[in-house]
Amino acid sequence: MKAVQPSTRKTSYGRLEDGREVFQFTLTNKNGVEVQVINRGAIITAWKVPDRTGKLEDVVLGFDSLAGYLKENPFFGAIVGRYANRIAKGEFELDGKEYTLAQNNNGQHLHGGVNGFDRVFWNIEEHASSKGQAVKLTYNSRDMEEGYPGNLSIEVLYILTDTNELQVEYLATTDKKTVVNLTQHSYFNLTGNVRRDILDHEVMLKCDNMVPVNDVLIPTGELRNVAGTPFDFRKPTKVGARINDDDQQLKLAGGYDHCFAFSSRGDSTANASLYDPSSGRFLEVFTTEPGIQFYCGNFLNGTLVGKNGVVYKHRFGLCLETGHYPDSPNQPQFPSTVLNPGEEYRSRSTYRFSVK
Repeated sequence: MKAVQPSTRKTSYGRLEDGREVFQFTLTNKNGVEVQVINRGAIITAWKVPDRTGKLEDVVLGFDSLAGYLKENPFFGAIVGRYANRIAKGEFELDGKEYTLAQNNNGQHLHGGVNGFDRVFWNIEEHASSKGQAVKLTYNSRDMEEGYPGNLSIEVLYILTDTNELQVEYLATTDKKTVVNLTQHSYFNLTGNVRRDILDHEVMLKCDNMVPVNDVLIPTGELRNVAGTPFDFRKPTKVGARINDDDQQLKLAGGYDHCFAFSSRGDSTANASLYDPSSGRFLEVFTTEPGIQFYCGNFLNGTLVGKNGVVYKHRFGLCLETGHYPDSPNQPQFPSTVLNPGEEYRSRSTYRFSVK
């Protein structure tokens, strides 16, 4: 690929109904890889990476303008919180006090509630980083916002390196005991500009166990070994290879919409990967988090028209949501999501693109 000058560019992306201006920052590295981010929802609106011939194309679902993101949509590209994933009946207890959240998903709490972090107005600014082109987004979530205790101060860094990595770094502090679980909710389709569904994509998840769920997709409380099941992605496997198997967990979720528990985590080897044989695009995911929610677009149904007029049909995108297990505040055997005053919530997930 022809080398370009790395840059960070700020442009207007429109205005909210209350008149506040939304900005889009375009991060470009020396290879021409481009990531675009807006401060409404901290949304990644585009992520352009090369295929095996060097052709740059967009590999995430979304919309052509702000108007699309302001309508109901399945969290395309957003930072999700204060608690990503589900909490049973929208209830949890801290130090003997009960907290009640919105029941915004089949009687359960999902992705931070009615006005979660995917819908709020973040402050955004260019950020100086030795690693590459970067933006910093900050938001102060008020005490009892969406029912969560504590004034929570959040910082998210998006850093695009010259090795085609996007590093997402999270930092949060609170003045009252609370629960925190943040994730990046991009829908990937590595065919480029969304040519078809993701059933031929090959997924690898370095996970010996998955988190089984009940009929409202809340964890049963166990970790189940994946060996000999349709959930064994320890070796790269096509998404569609076993998605229609006669398996109770697949039937409950309408496909894959499950959390997987990492056997190990960190930056040394990839925790997960995604490969599209047609384009050669290869994505590796590294994370400090204990799990990943693998969701393969089961609820996409052709009612949303996305970028370039593409209709997002069933399974036209998949998510690799790094984070803690669903319903952890109610499941003491799961890794804790409690954040105390004086502590820091720190998390990092890295998305590295290459070709094969």
